Parts: sequence; structure tokens; C-alpha cells
Amino acid sequence: MATILVVDDELGIRDLLSEILNDEGHTVEVAENAAQARAVRSMMRPDLVLLDIWMPDTDGVSLLKEWASNGLLSMPVIMMSGHATIDTAVEATRIGAAAFLEKPITLAKLLKAVDQGLNKTLLKAGPTISPLKNTLNFAEELTVESAMTGGTLPEMVLDIGPQSLQSFNLEAPLREARDEFEKAYFEFHLAKESGSMTRVAEKTGLERTHLYRKLKQLGVDLARSKRNTL
Repeated sequence: MATILVVDDELGIRDLLSEILNDEGHTVEVAENAAQARAVRSMMRPDLVLLDIWMPDTDGVSLLKEWASNGLLSMPVIMMSGHATIDTAVEATRIGAAAFLEKPITLAKLLKAVDQGLNKTLLKAGPTISPLKNTLNFAEELTVESAMTGGTLPEMVLDIGPQSLQSFNLEAPLREARDEFEKAYFEFHLAKESGSMTRVAEKTGLERTHLYRKLKQLGVDLARSKRNTL
């Protein structure tokens, strides 16, 4: 598996991303600022970097530019931020960022971006922002994340997702019936909460790490939960 460097000044985010990526079998190095990230990069070349944009010493875009100008941008870098503008995202892509994740980061998007980055399938070129389609009557806007990956507003897909009323096989053994119910329960709330692990954890009363492991155990399709909200 891969060695991934997580650079973020928030301890909770570093711990959460480390937990998830460790569960996926990766080795994780962490840094809380650009100075620590430089030190890690000087000792090793990680297979992938998750880099926060807003940090107290040097911002992520400046660090990305520094690595690029010094010939150190030899690994995919995925930018992260909850407050970036489209201009910032486009600049990061032009410098060499592989992708962009908007906070709060959903589990499905995180794993997809990491997988694509490690397999070098993401385009390195800057995005071309396509004009919005006037025929769409959605109340959505082109997000920073979609702009950075060259996307437009999603096409409407008829998929009503998990429903609140379902039937279960009561003739099945208790364990199987319970697992079937729990899977349907979590799929319903993931779809309802736009795939947000934080909101589902609050709703169900589970700690996020416990929730993540429970979903993996039940075989919940996290990508489907996200699709149902787009």
C-alpha cells in the first residue's frame, strides 16, 4: 500500500484522515503546518499528499508552488479546504495539484480521490470551466471542487435512493435480519444527510470511527449514498 502525508493544522482532521487511511491499509505521516511538511518531504517522497490550503505559517498553495519550483512535486497532491475560491482552486491546479476536496470531506470522495491519485488517473492540466446549462432548473452552483476538476452541473438522474419504509425477511436468522435492517437504516440516513459522516454520526449517536467501521462491516455502498444527493 501507499505512504500518504496528511498536512492540516486541525488535529481532529489529521486524526480522522489517518484513521480512515490506516484502515484502508496505507501508511500515514502527518504534519500540522508547512514547516513540518517540508521536513517530512526532505526525508522521504510520499506516494500522495493531502494538503490543507489555509494554515497558520505558510498556506498550502504557496507550499505547493514552492515544491513545484524546487522540483519536489514528484507525487500527486490533493488540496483540501472549506473556504477556497474558484480562483484559488484553479491556481492550485495550474501549479500542479491533482485534485481538490471541499470540507467537510465525505468518505466516498476521500477514498475516490486517493485511489485516483495513487493510480495517476487524474488529469494534470488546469480545468476548463464549461458554461452552465440554461435548461437546467437546479438551485445548485458550480462548486470549487467541480471547477477544479473541469466539471459542470450534474445531469439529473432519477434515483430515489433508500426509502424510510422497507420490508425485511423475518424468516431469516436473527443476525442476518439485524444486519439487513442496520444496512438499510444507515443507507437511508447517509442518503438523507448527503453522505455526511459527521451528520450521520450525530443522528445515530455513534462515534465517527465506529460508524465508519460499522458501514464497512455491513457493506454499505458509500458512493451510492453520495450519488443520491447530487
